[in-house]
Amino acid sequence: MWAYESVFYQIYPLGFCGAPFENDGVLEHRILKIKDWIPHIKRLGANAVYFCPVFESDTHGYNTRDYRLIDRRLGTNDDFREVCAALHENGIRVVLDGVFNHVGRGFGPFVDVIKNRENSRYIGWFNRIELGGNSNYNDGLWYEGWEGNYDLVKLNLRNGEVVDYILQSVKQWVDEFDIDGLRLDVAYCLDENFLRRLREYTSSLKPDFFLLGEMLHGDYNRLMNDQMLHSATNYECYKGLYSSFNSMNMFEINHSLMRQFGPENWTLYKGKHLLSFVDNHDVTRVASILTNPKHLKLIYAIEFGMPGIPCVYYGSEWGAKADKREGDPALRPCFDAPVWNGLCEFIRRLAEAKKASEALNYGSFRSVLLTNRQCIFERKTDRERVLVAINADSEPFAAHFDAGCGRAVDLITGDPHDFGGGSTLPPYSAAFWKMER
Repeated sequence: MWAYESVFYQIYPLGFCGAPFENDGVLEHRILKIKDWIPHIKRLGANAVYFCPVFESDTHGYNTRDYRLIDRRLGTNDDFREVCAALHENGIRVVLDGVFNHVGRGFGPFVDVIKNRENSRYIGWFNRIELGGNSNYNDGLWYEGWEGNYDLVKLNLRNGEVVDYILQSVKQWVDEFDIDGLRLDVAYCLDENFLRRLREYTSSLKPDFFLLGEMLHGDYNRLMNDQMLHSATNYECYKGLYSSFNSMNMFEINHSLMRQFGPENWTLYKGKHLLSFVDNHDVTRVASILTNPKHLKLIYAIEFGMPGIPCVYYGSEWGAKADKREGDPALRPCFDAPVWNGLCEFIRRLAEAKKASEALNYGSFRSVLLTNRQCIFERKTDRERVLVAINADSEPFAAHFDAGCGRAVDLITGDPHDFGGGSTLPPYSAAFWKMER
């Protein structure tokens, strides 16, 4: 699967392109801006872009009005086809947000239900419509809103017409934009039979079509398996990553990685590829959450070195800041142009190392050395072995361990390393040592 050897770049298009929050009905060709950023994305080493919602919606994209039209605040279907073609020409895959759990109040079939009530042919498209009830919109009927949000109308994914409508919409996205995969919003809420049908159908459209699910808690294997999703968002390690640095306790992230990928038979996700991230469109940016800015490069080094598919959120590669307490729009800003700095260059080196390394893409996980402020772990396949070494301390650290060989090359810097001369980790440093046989 191509995704397992990729580095993802996440864009929230409505914010990225400076679109108004409310859908003002005015057609603007803002989505073409992404073409100007392709050289930056490519230079960063990302070879897949995950777009948050691009389809016509009421406000923020997750309240869909029309699954088959690009949001007019962003442009036209022709505009987005042009963007996708340019990305593909540059070797960059395209993954779209599939928001199938709920729709917006402006979704045509729901508008028909409000207007025609029991006479609407779409009344069965939605969960638990009660014509004798009401909501805070005072429509004279009650319906299930996702997590009590009545602007997010819950779809009935056990209705064959709804499923067929969604599958045909996905086919249009493949036919029209040649997309390579979907990230499924709130996948943990989706009907499992729907996910099985979606996996079977998308595999028939493209054998290597990638399905990623937004998962928060619990066992991701419930939906991440050979019949449903290929991958899931690794929220467990998201928390462990920043908390390990802020509390100076590398045991926390190591515990999560051992639980998920360790050598023991009971580990949960051995051989699987979860999406790794240090921030995204829903959480405080990593540069705002880390208490020590010198840890910023190191948290990315662990993200790229640990098992999984690393993803970078637009702007965070140069250290942009934003706090969740300021509201979602603050997390999803418009940047006039990309910035290139030392953090970007470091991430570029991590990305190139990751994509070129069999061990970093597919290797097993084993903890080699662990203290509160340092960790070294091994990624290994039959043909390659890489040690990921992190020193989060302000002082050098003399690492004593059995490397299993005498020499290595650091995939981040290209510098040779001789274990016979000792392995002193400089302050605030990271290394990806590829071992020589």
